[in-house]
Amino acid sequence: MRRINLRQRPFVHQEIVMSKTVGIIGLGIMGSAISRNLVERGWRVIGFDIDAARTAELAQADVTIAGDIREVVREAPIVMTSLPTPAAVIDVARAIAGSGQPPRIVVELSTLTIADKLRFEAILSEAGHIALDCPLSGTGAQAKMRDLVVYASGDSNAIARCADLFADFAKQSADLGAFGNGSKMKFVANHLVAIHNVATAEAMVLAERAGLDPKMVVDLVGPGAGGSRMFQMRAPMMVERVYEPATMKVSTWKKDMAIIAEFAEGVGCATPMFTSTQAVYTDAMAMGLGDQDTAAVFEVLKKTIVTEPKSGSRK
Repeated sequence: MRRINLRQRPFVHQEIVMSKTVGIIGLGIMGSAISRNLVERGWRVIGFDIDAARTAELAQADVTIAGDIREVVREAPIVMTSLPTPAAVIDVARAIAGSGQPPRIVVELSTLTIADKLRFEAILSEAGHIALDCPLSGTGAQAKMRDLVVYASGDSNAIARCADLFADFAKQSADLGAFGNGSKMKFVANHLVAIHNVATAEAMVLAERAGLDPKMVVDLVGPGAGGSRMFQMRAPMMVERVYEPATMKVSTWKKDMAIIAEFAEGVGCATPMFTSTQAVYTDAMAMGLGDQDTAAVFEVLKKTIVTEPKSGSRK
């Protein structure tokens, strides 16, 4: 594995230095945050999304809005895709492949099954383009602060050409080798995120039942041995019980969890802790929290794990 510290960018040969023009297809929570950060750092961003409200908002942030995918591919030597469903990703791959443009590097940022990623790669490679599997570790809130990690995999020369691009919207990147390894790393990371998020909610319900000041719990537990990145990000939301705007919607997260479960089964690894959290997210959906941030699992646990105190015990 070749690790890239984005605070100390590696030397890149003059012949492979790319122009500071990039296309972004999919301007949702992640795509919009990445677009804004790149514009702030001097990039010409050519964006496309089917949502007119999103494109209008980003046009105000100096993102050049393309009329269609063909225009994005014509203008940008590097194109990044951040899309919500496998069908959307495959449709975009076909549109890029049919654009008639010279070879492009197409950086796929979404969380998909390995099979869907390989299908994406096959469509593009047949048309002469280079596909990279580069899912991101981090939430929408982290994306705004450039607090992301890029799990890059695929053609190493193409990844090297993207080093400066990654550096301007993420804090770290790594070349993980063969195409698909980026997704595998993301599955491992998100396995932990699922667990840490529910564990945070359980701990905050426990603290509340114990009569502790929840804000002090956030301040003191977060930096300690029991803290986690998810605790630091999601516990404050649980204290305020405000879960919008979502940095990761419960509905989207349920899709990602299904992908991880399928992957774990495919490689022959039981995941009892991860599996135990799935019911909590399912209950969140049933409670109508699908469009809220995954921190909303706190509401689920408040309804399902609170019991009458044991007789004689003290809060």
